[in-house]
Amino acid sequence: MTTAKPSSDLPGHAAAEPGKPWFVYLVRAANGSLYCGISDDPVRRFAKHQSGKGARFFLSSPAVALVYTEACRDKGEALRQERLIKKLKKSAKECLVASASLLHQPH
Repeated sequence: MTTAKPSSDLPGHAAAEPGKPWFVYLVRAANGSLYCGISDDPVRRFAKHQSGKGARFFLSSPAVALVYTEACRDKGEALRQERLIKKLKKSAKECLVASASLLHQPH
């Protein structure tokens, strides 16, 4: 019986820890634009964006706030959700940001 090699044996593929959540996130740049990405630690990734590393997107306008995070089952789901969010108009992305901020307001 042969077993398939885990994806971590393939070049450019990181091993996914079972049960480890991934997140799709939105970061607001200083010019008001929104950047969408995925990470298994969005707070750490945001810090990377603020330091000027992690995405060329922030070379022209620095990252100022992590404004939206959404937990996903795994990296594949996070990638699918990222693709969907990137297709949205900016107004729809702003609605996601607004809905997230409503959830974090004290009642």
